[in-house]
This record gives sequence, C-alpha cells and structure tokens, in this order.
Amino acid sequence: MAFLDIDKVVFTYPGRPPVVDGVDWRMQAGEFHCLLGRSGCGKTTLLKLAAGLLRPQSGRVVLRGEELAAPGPQLGFMFQAPTLLEWHTVLNNVLLPVSLQRKPTAQDEQHALQLLQQLGLAEHAQHYPRQLSGGQQSRAALARALILEPPLLLLDEPFAALDAITRAELQDDLLRTCHEHGTTVLFVTHDINEAVYLGDRIALMHGGRIVGDWTIDLPAPRTQSMRHGAEFNAYCASVRAAMDGAST
Repeated sequence: MAFLDIDKVVFTYPGRPPVVDGVDWRMQAGEFHCLLGRSGCGKTTLLKLAAGLLRPQSGRVVLRGEELAAPGPQLGFMFQAPTLLEWHTVLNNVLLPVSLQRKPTAQDEQHALQLLQQLGLAEHAQHYPRQLSGGQQSRAALARALILEPPLLLLDEPFAALDAITRAELQDDLLRTCHEHGTTVLFVTHDINEAVYLGDRIALMHGGRIVGDWTIDLPAPRTQSMRHGAEFNAYCASVRAAMDGAST
C-alpha cells in the first residue's frame, strides 16, 4: 500500500477546463517527491488536493489507507511566504500548531528549541520575525511545519523568494531535517535544478496532467558539489527537454 495515493483525481474551477485532469501518483513513506511544472500547470492545486484543502470532483486522495477529507495534524505545510505572526516570538511561532490544539507543555517547548537548534536558530528563539532575515524566517516556518512531527510535509515553492546562497542552505537544511525525522515530502517547484537536487522522484506536470516521471538516483546525502557533476546535469537536461517538449 502506498503512503499517499492520488488516484485518478480531477479538479475543475467553475467555468474552466480541468486544472487537475486525471492525475495518478503514489508516494512511499520517507520519500521526497518534487512536483515540477511551469506556472499555471496545476501543481499548486494538486498540492491543495493532497492536503485536503480542496476536494476532487472525481477520484480520491488516500493517506495511509484512509481517504483524506480535510487537513489535520498528520500534515505539515510551508508556503512561499513564511507567514510568521509578527507579535509572537520565534519560539511561539514554532509552537503555534500546538497552541491551536492545547496549551504547550515544557516538553513541547523543548522540542521546539531542538528544532530551532537543528536549523541554526536557537539563539533567535526569543526574537521577533522583524528581527530575522528572510532565510531565518523561512527556517522558523520550517520548524513550525515540523513541530507536530507530521508524517507528510507539503511545501509550495518555499524558497523561491530567497537569494541563491540562502536557498541552497535551506535546501540542505530541509533534506537533513526531514531525513532525521523520517518525514515524507511533496515539494512543488518550477526550478529544475532544485527538483533534481532535492527529489527522490520528480513528476512533471503540464496542462493538469503528469507528463513525465523520473527516479533520481543520486548519492545520499546530497551535497552542493553534485550540482557540477555529469550525472546531476544529465538529469537536469532530461527534465528540461521534457518540459520544453510538453510546451510545444
């Protein structure tokens, strides 16, 4: 049984052709999947369907054997904007998903501090978002997404607004942290290089459908030096050719 089973899913906004058109996609536990495509191809809508934020008109989304009806603590989210609450400290922002369910305990605070330590933010725990750089805010948002230890993490172009150096650092932080926690990841991006670097598998979307599928067999853990290697660039070239071909 697949960990996440997206089974012949169709979703249409009123008065438009299908945005997601019969997508079949399966993920196993612990895998890191990248959903790649140009703007408007349907990848963010598919992510929302996988999150239970939208309901398909036909087909179904099954998580760990149960049809997904709504978001819950089994899911963690991270979007392009960190959306931290300006009036909360970094620590309290990380604890927000816990606070929405119950009063955080000392154990919860310790867990949050451990996440911040892993992401290089321990010394900023009592700072406010306005005191952080863009990269630090993204790290805080990642810690918040992981605080409930969700088995599935859904990310929608979370590093797109960052500079190249910070983006590379966050990619490494994400890979390391998700590996340590055994988290399954579905990551939406339009960046081929990012998808090849992060993904165990890549799905290419075009016109609401999956039109390409790659298993990325690069050594783990990934290192930035791999980006200069022949194998990495061969994967990038293959995906680029498929993306260009789908658009013609």
